[in-house]
Amino acid sequence: MKLLIVSGLSGAGKSIALQALEDLEYYCVDNLPLVLLPTFIQQMIGGAEHWAGHDIAVGIDARNTLPDLLQFEETLNTLREEGVDFEVIFLEADDETLLQRFSETRRRHPLTDDATPLIDAVRKERDLLRAVSASADLHLDTSRHNVHELRALIQERVARKSSQLSIQFLSFGYKNGIPVDADYVFDVRCLPNPYWKPELRKLSGQSGPVREYLGQEPDVLRMYEDIRAFLEHWMDKFVADNRSYLSVAIGCTGGQHRSVYLAEKLAACFRRNHEHVQVRHRDVS
Repeated sequence: MKLLIVSGLSGAGKSIALQALEDLEYYCVDNLPLVLLPTFIQQMIGGAEHWAGHDIAVGIDARNTLPDLLQFEETLNTLREEGVDFEVIFLEADDETLLQRFSETRRRHPLTDDATPLIDAVRKERDLLRAVSASADLHLDTSRHNVHELRALIQERVARKSSQLSIQFLSFGYKNGIPVDADYVFDVRCLPNPYWKPELRKLSGQSGPVREYLGQEPDVLRMYEDIRAFLEHWMDKFVADNRSYLSVAIGCTGGQHRSVYLAEKLAACFRRNHEHVQVRHRDVS
């Protein structure tokens, strides 16, 4: 029996994540009072024959009391002492995205009232959930994901029933912001830029001409080897630390050429020795 504790900011997609897990036969409970979590899990374990083969996902949010939220790490220690196999997933998004989502859906933020406008409620919630976020095994920034993309992301990165390390290589453009859910971020803006080649400008790093151009540049190959060697050196440390996820972000100016090329090349390399390797290009149009 595996426990996923799914938390995050209101509007960041916690309910969508739980629905996706429910579709994958997780037994899901949302907005469980944190103080009841250890007792609830023990009740589920006590009925192991009935729940055999079912994993559990529990939603925890800012509607818990502040003292309970501040004791989040202590609650996790209790679960560890009881031998519970669990992971904590935290979903977040930038303020602008959250405000837009609440405006579009006309839903009420759980922390708003007559004296608390929406933006203040969003910021207050970030503070309340700081201890939960700090304890998360995986952070997912949903700012640029629609409902269908978030469902797919949950299936790829959370719902895989495997004890092996799941690695994601993510390309992005600095002009659109740095991904907040990356474990490592590598800046490759110093490399030769295909954008300045008119015949390559509208292509991506996945295209043959761009791959050929970058593959002949010594600095690009040196950057690839340095990143590859760094990750291979530290990969065993992630595994030894019982980490299930590793997110590696590669950034160039626009997220179209250099970062895409290197993310694809690194993913191809690590697929040789790792079963679960994904690659995603955040800003490829």
